[in-house]
Amino acid sequence: MADAKPQAIKRKRDWDAEEAQAPSPEQKEGGVGNGTSAPASLPFSGFRVQKVLRESARDKIIVLHGKVPLGRLWVNEASGPGDGEDAVVIMEKTPFQVDQVAQLLTGSPELQLQFSNDIYSTYHLFPPRQLSEIKTTVVYPATEKHLQKYLHQDLHLVRETGDDYKNVTLPYLKSQSLSIQWVYNILDKKAEADRIVFENPDPSDGFVLIPDLKWNQQQLDDLYLIAICHRRDIKSLRDLTPEHLPLLRNILREGQAAILQRYQVKGDRLRVYLHYLPSYYHLHVHFTALGFEAPGSGVERAHLLAEVIENLECNPSHYQQRTLTFALRADDPLLKLLQEAQQR
Repeated sequence: MADAKPQAIKRKRDWDAEEAQAPSPEQKEGGVGNGTSAPASLPFSGFRVQKVLRESARDKIIVLHGKVPLGRLWVNEASGPGDGEDAVVIMEKTPFQVDQVAQLLTGSPELQLQFSNDIYSTYHLFPPRQLSEIKTTVVYPATEKHLQKYLHQDLHLVRETGDDYKNVTLPYLKSQSLSIQWVYNILDKKAEADRIVFENPDPSDGFVLIPDLKWNQQQLDDLYLIAICHRRDIKSLRDLTPEHLPLLRNILREGQAAILQRYQVKGDRLRVYLHYLPSYYHLHVHFTALGFEAPGSGVERAHLLAEVIENLECNPSHYQQRTLTFALRADDPLLKLLQEAQQR
């Protein structure tokens, strides 16, 4: 992860998948430094919690909305919530690392007994510092869109026809101003260049393969990489035609080969898929461990790349014509627009 730089990350399982992230001024100008063991500091001080946007006991994640003073410190304790800038902080307990977990039970671990009954006993175990990491992601300064994105809301299924896409979804997307500069920073090697696992540099049929920021690269159980195509004119699944088959075949074949070489994980142990709707509109493909319940891997969002290729081989206009199903949050303006269009 970039040292103390804002990159919004969609979280586990039923949380939104890889979200579009607005880069900070530092990212826009000079790129981003990437993960080191050197001490770092948050890009702000004086953070005051305003609201818990989401919390999941199952996934061990909490998302906080807070205010940050316009200067380094609050003027006084009475400073109101409107006096600062918005920030979102996502805190996640990291997975166990198999090669280190035995350390928790060696020596004299700090324990507090909760109960004991026959052969069963339960304790609170307090791990040493090196085994108690909390992955912390910062979005700062955050916009109202970020706050709404991370706020827990009910989901609704939508079935979008080809005409719905052309007449409702596409015009709505064009009216939005979601920055994907962070994607271009990766493609232009201005950010995260040292994290690239593989690259096919062809401007039309090439891509970069990079670990997703949700994966700490410490274990293979939750392996997660993203292939980002070099072409900048393909927004999503809806744009794909037979013209893009060489690109898609390269991503599938070369991506699997690169993961086998780097991580010794074979292709039949990978789930390779696209999201629709995607959370940012630049074509990208997900590579995850088959046994990992990855974000957005459910049937209402994930489309296996091998089947996408086969669909295009059988019907050149498959993704312009097909009705696609996906979930939208209750407050998403697109949900209302599609519902109204389908009631006419």
